[in-house]
Amino acid sequence: MAISVITRRKVSDRDTARDLEPLILKIRSLAKRQPGYITGRTFHRSDFPSEVRVLSTWDSQADWNRWLKSEQRMAIQKKVDNLLGEKTKYRVYESQ
Repeated sequence: MAISVITRRKVSDRDTARDLEPLILKIRSLAKRQPGYITGRTFHRSDFPSEVRVLSTWDSQADWNRWLKSEQRMAIQKKVDNLLGEKTKYRVYESQ
């Protein structure tokens, strides 16, 4: 069963947003090569620009978990979390 993952991040200022963008692009470029990856999009809230959401879709929870725990992703994610000063939050939803 396909799942969608919403990745939640808060950006404190423009400099941080500028530094975050290439990290998000790197994570996505690597994710695209992972088994089970379907698609992904990044959203910036129009009325609260510091709120960034990434929506990714995967063939299965197992595919997502494999990617979530991969060394490649974790190395970049550590940079993201250090830049933002907090842990990234994830929510997983099953498609009906």
